Amino acid sequence: MPAPYRIEIINGPNTNLYGLDPTGPYGSLTLADIEARCRARAKSLGAELECRQSNHEGVLIDWIQQARGSADGIIINAGSLSYTSIGILDALAALGKPIYQVHVSNVFKREAFRHHSPLSAAVTGCLIGLGPAGYEIAVVAMVEHLQAR
Repeated sequence: MPAPYRIEIINGPNTNLYGLDPTGPYGSLTLADIEARCRARAKSLGAELECRQSNHEGVLIDWIQQARGSADGIIINAGSLSYTSIGILDALAALGKPIYQVHVSNVFKREAFRHHSPLSAAVTGCLIGLGPAGYEIAVVAMVEHLQAR
């Protein structure tokens, strides 16, 4: 029997470097570690999860557009593009499905340019500064949101 909900996690530039500097703002878990934890959490909730990462804005936009026909919702960490990409904002705004935005670090304790993400205008909710656990919490929030509809 297929999973009742299909969720995509889309990661942007440099998220593939998570875990390389355990003393940095992103901690010691790699993106693969985070994805494995999220898959386990999704499975425990009866959901299916696909994880993708690219350093290229156009690829991220293509994946968001493809999700219109293949996913019930998206969890996105657009990395540095969170602060600059109107193209990603427009793709998210056109999705018509729930979207949760994740920032692993507390962006409000970092450089001022990180204090505003245009993408936030198109998302259902934001998880900021919860570390890698923010992804897992987003999976739970997404499933609960989908169940409530």
